[in-house]
Amino acid sequence: MTRLTLSIACLRRQRGFTMVELLVGMLIAMLATLIVLQVYGSFEGQKRTTTGGADAQTNGTVALFNIQRDVAGAGFGLPVFSTRNPALLCDPLPAFDHDANGATAPIGIFPALLSDGGIGAGASDSITVSYGNSPTGGIPVTAAIAANTAVVANNLACQAGDWALVINGSACEVQRVSAAPAGLPDGTHIVFDNPPALTSGMVTCLSGWEEINYAVANNALQRNGADNVAGIVSIQAQYGISATRNDNQIVQWVDPVGDFELLKIGGLVTKPVLDSRLRIKAIRVAVVARNGLYEKDVVSTACSSTTGPNPTGVCAWEGNAVSPAPTIDLSSLPDWDHYRYRVFDVTIPVRNVIWARNTL
Repeated sequence: MTRLTLSIACLRRQRGFTMVELLVGMLIAMLATLIVLQVYGSFEGQKRTTTGGADAQTNGTVALFNIQRDVAGAGFGLPVFSTRNPALLCDPLPAFDHDANGATAPIGIFPALLSDGGIGAGASDSITVSYGNSPTGGIPVTAAIAANTAVVANNLACQAGDWALVINGSACEVQRVSAAPAGLPDGTHIVFDNPPALTSGMVTCLSGWEEINYAVANNALQRNGADNVAGIVSIQAQYGISATRNDNQIVQWVDPVGDFELLKIGGLVTKPVLDSRLRIKAIRVAVVARNGLYEKDVVSTACSSTTGPNPTGVCAWEGNAVSPAPTIDLSSLPDWDHYRYRVFDVTIPVRNVIWARNTL
């Protein structure tokens, strides 16, 4: 009897949970699951924002580095130190900063020029940089020219296919070299594809003269029309100008408009005019990189001011009344304010113009 009583008591103690206990347990489990999911969702959103921000920072840094590297070398290969025939004093009109061969595209010799994209929605500037890669670094040599051949004391390591700059005073021509034989009895020769208009002066071998253009298209930085860095949505740039051509102190930052507007007619640069060009001593560039993560809420705003201190929003830099900062308008991008942006800026001296101060 005692054993039967104990067995019944044990069975009663092992009868399980009641419905109320099960419901309370399920409620606690659901609350715990909800909290975990919210924490995970918040963490995942922060992770994506952080990762996208890191990508934007990387893209902006690389884009700025590429632009800075080319602008810093702008004008290399030009005889900027020559006081007898300064290359930067070449008159750009009507045909003195391009080659005389109509079959080849005109090329410019000014180190760095900006093209203004305007101030409207989606407006982005572009940068054109010119430089050579001559091993002689722009050393000029006196030449006597007859027909398409220049007789010189040294052929400056010119090779067939190189560009050569012929200067006499403010008159300049860029000619393609077809041959540069050496050791002839009457001196060293440089043979051009076409007879230059100049019959005397100085010749500088530019070697492989490059014209590099940076612009933004399809949300990417493009170098000569090919994608260079993804995630870049705008470039804004200004000239740092001096009061006079032979002064290197920057007195104002200006957009490439008015006297500093880039204008080409038939491929030839007609503006900015010579005096304005020679006052350009630096370029300031802002690169806008976008975080690719779409945010549910509005996370970006337009720049609050281009002339006031401590501006907020997507701004190039802090400007003032004398030198307003360029306007960044991203409103042409779909839902532009639901994305985060990083703006990187740098001031790049056009050093080959700065070093030529005494020849200007």
